[in-house]
Amino acid sequence: MVRSVTAVKTLLVGVIGHVDHGKTALVRALTGVETDRLKEERARGVSIVPGFALLAAGSGEIDLVDLPGHERFVRAMVSGATGMRAVLLAVDAREGIKPQTVEHLEIARLIGVRRGVLALTKADLATPETVAARSAEIAAAAARAGIEAGPVIATSAVTGAGLPDLTAALGALLAEGEAGTDDGFPYLPVDRVFSRAGFGTVVTGTLRRGPLALGDTIEIVPGGRTAVVRGLQIHGRPVERAEPGRRTAVALRGIGHDEIRRGQALSMPGHFAPSSWLDVAITAATGAEAPLASGTACRLLFGTTEVEARLRLLDRDALEPGGSTQAQLHLAEAVAVPAREPFVLRLDSPAATVAGGRVLDPSSWRRRRRDPRGMADLAALAAGGPAETVSLRLGQVGAAGAPLADLARLAGAAPDRVRRLLAESGAREIGDRFIGAPAFDALRTGVLAALAEHHRNNPMEHGVALERLSRMLALPELLIGTVLRALAASGTVAQAGSLWRRADFDPARNESEAARRLELIFRRAGLNPPDESEAVGRDVRRREALTYLVGAGTVIRAIDRVQRRAVLFHREAVESARSRLAAAFPNAATAETGFLAREAGATLGISRKFSIPLLEHLDATGFTRRAGDRRVIVGLDPDGAGGNEGQEPAPSPGPGPQQV
Repeated sequence: MVRSVTAVKTLLVGVIGHVDHGKTALVRALTGVETDRLKEERARGVSIVPGFALLAAGSGEIDLVDLPGHERFVRAMVSGATGMRAVLLAVDAREGIKPQTVEHLEIARLIGVRRGVLALTKADLATPETVAARSAEIAAAAARAGIEAGPVIATSAVTGAGLPDLTAALGALLAEGEAGTDDGFPYLPVDRVFSRAGFGTVVTGTLRRGPLALGDTIEIVPGGRTAVVRGLQIHGRPVERAEPGRRTAVALRGIGHDEIRRGQALSMPGHFAPSSWLDVAITAATGAEAPLASGTACRLLFGTTEVEARLRLLDRDALEPGGSTQAQLHLAEAVAVPAREPFVLRLDSPAATVAGGRVLDPSSWRRRRRDPRGMADLAALAAGGPAETVSLRLGQVGAAGAPLADLARLAGAAPDRVRRLLAESGAREIGDRFIGAPAFDALRTGVLAALAEHHRNNPMEHGVALERLSRMLALPELLIGTVLRALAASGTVAQAGSLWRRADFDPARNESEAARRLELIFRRAGLNPPDESEAVGRDVRRREALTYLVGAGTVIRAIDRVQRRAVLFHREAVESARSRLAAAFPNAATAETGFLAREAGATLGISRKFSIPLLEHLDATGFTRRAGDRRVIVGLDPDGAGGNEGQEPAPSPGPGPQQV
């Protein structure tokens, strides 16, 4: 039966410690599960890969991850450790603290684990004095690693001593623990791939960052292949939905078992953009023998991924043991990793863990060194959560904005979560990008300033077209149009036709004597107006005056599309022409009864030079309509009753262009 486990409180606990210190036996005694599942592990008595077991604790469940303790398998230990939220430290009561004990504690510290339970194993083989001395050693070591834990619990997997207390301590961790991180998208680093009859391709791993449900489409990253979740199991139990923090088996449809490998991950389609540059917050290991130099070649381990990397310190040449800063990693191959994911850096020779931390920007670029602004931005990323991260990036990009997918990737959260953060912050969605509220306010100020400057320089013009304003500000029309509409909604700017102006600008106040004289020329000329060049010449004031008259609708610029020229008519002349045509052709309601262009010219007493652009204008304004070679007066009924439905309405008192 398939069931859901969404209501169960869970905790992922890593069981850490030196090789042969009884971790696997302790887990078996607590849960009854043998975590050494490989034949080689059982033969050698050494864990090679992480093993998993389920411990019921009150109303919740604890996933115990038995992590390999041998130095040769520390890489496998890290693959299980980066998903844990607490540790169970196991130390042999006879041997005490050993090298891998220290390294495991250091790894836990570097990836940010701060809670744990401390257990002395094989306590039945040690004297009370030895148990007391070892307990003090363990408590001190855990404190140095920053692990908050209660008293050390002496246990024996053979006699069962201490196991009830250990179970209770783990249960207290579960009860006191915070809810698992849910960033809205699944992220499951793949540690095993196999094929099973009836299930097809199956992968296993620790699910993080968000839930996974039956029927979900997932992407395998890096690589880009997609598949569909056909089955889910948690510790052998079929479920409909798995929550983050659980050890999960996923049966996939649409991909073969040879098309996915350990080191890849399952996640939300389109969320990752593989990159070979990572911005990171990094802390050097406290036990290092020397400072960690910039340029050090190392291996980056996160999830189940391992890749060659080179450390690039940005504010110094070397990082002292225990020191922290922000830096970059340049990788030998691109990886897909979510923001805020913990990682560890190790050297190959001598084999050692040298640093760890969290990913800040998973899709970065080569940054300049010794750049105070860049370091300040990275420090802000390291200190903030998703909301602060989104705000920071929007501040960086300004008016250029950023796509939602990029913001979600940097925030380490699902796009729908980030969209809500953007709405709460007052960001504007413009096309495929978001503009932060401060940047949008700056754009409003800039547009108002540009309009004011235009009005000062062109006092006779009624405004400026969107295209021209966009060129003036060197910004996209879509962006400027959005700003103008927002300003219009607040009453700060006004639109007149295709022109925009400040609401407090009145071009009529600037009407000049030149405009009045020019207007009189066109009124007297009627339907035989002078050419534009003849009326204006090279007089700048007359040019400004004509622009004003056209913008006010007093003079109409009619276009002859065939001859590609314009003729300027006074508004009164156009109104008179409409009336005369309606009177001369009262039956021009159909193609058969319509009039020819030469008939219109004869009626109005003008040549084709003027009649064609005039008729084109009447067509464009809806008074007439072309029907073959003839024109129909729109609004006349077929019986010949005249009408004025198609006539151009009288202009409003306010300014506005009447252009074709």
